[in-house]
Amino acid sequence: MRAKDLCGYSPFLGPFFFLVVAFFFIPVILIGVISFTGMDAGLQWNFVKLTQYQKLLSDRIVFRVLQNTLIYVSCTLITSVGSGFLIALLTTYFIENENIGVFFRAIWLLPRITPTVVYALLILWILDPTESGLLNTYTKALFNAPPQNWVLDYPMVVIVLLSTLTGASYAVVIFSSSLKAVPRDYIWAAAVDGASRLKTIYYILMPILKWPIMFMIIWQTLSLFTTYELIFLVTDGGPFFKSETWSLYAYHTAFRYFEFGYGAALGMSLVVAGIVVSFLLWRLFRFKKMMEPSKGGD
Repeated sequence: MRAKDLCGYSPFLGPFFFLVVAFFFIPVILIGVISFTGMDAGLQWNFVKLTQYQKLLSDRIVFRVLQNTLIYVSCTLITSVGSGFLIALLTTYFIENENIGVFFRAIWLLPRITPTVVYALLILWILDPTESGLLNTYTKALFNAPPQNWVLDYPMVVIVLLSTLTGASYAVVIFSSSLKAVPRDYIWAAAVDGASRLKTIYYILMPILKWPIMFMIIWQTLSLFTTYELIFLVTDGGPFFKSETWSLYAYHTAFRYFEFGYGAALGMSLVVAGIVVSFLLWRLFRFKKMMEPSKGGD
């Protein structure tokens, strides 16, 4: 890139680079420094070298938290991307009436655009363990079942389902817009050749949508590793660490138990894990090969 072009682009790229440096690189460096200290509620910067990372390896709760995180990320990733793709197909490809499709896609946007606190309060009302809870009311009316504490008995199932709703909402937007961009000639040609709708989806639509699908997989994976707001509001990691994920454990360690040094070590481990996962997904999906220009000509 020539210096003249760089000067022309700098007014547009400058704010982006400033935000990335100010809100990503500087905090990561600061967390990395704090992770080598024994900082607690007294905010003393006493450097303890690798003590916090040694504590991480010997912490008995860490294995449980890691197991919860892997279950939460893998289950939510499959359900959110899969359901988002199916809903996009139903409302864009199978339902030919555009107005009906737009209506259902708009409904699926509600979990995404609703503030997290409001969304959590609504869910807690639905899953209220008393007889006044909406779900308990229906189970009693239909099956004469006693009230059940759904959040306490099935915490991981609850947070996976709730995260699936928000993740699927975003996936529906991405996949619907991508499906709209597919030339209709391809679908008509497949229909003329006698291909069923399922074969059209598998052999035509899915290969064309490989970029949006991979984007959603990577985006959702990294997002699920770092998110904790909804879990914090609904289950708070309980009961007995059954729904405690890595990011929530780092938050609790730093801001509930005031072990800032150990919390920073947990957070730094998550940053490293995110970089490793990004690299593995890059190699798995062969992004470098996909971005190479076509050799068929200009």
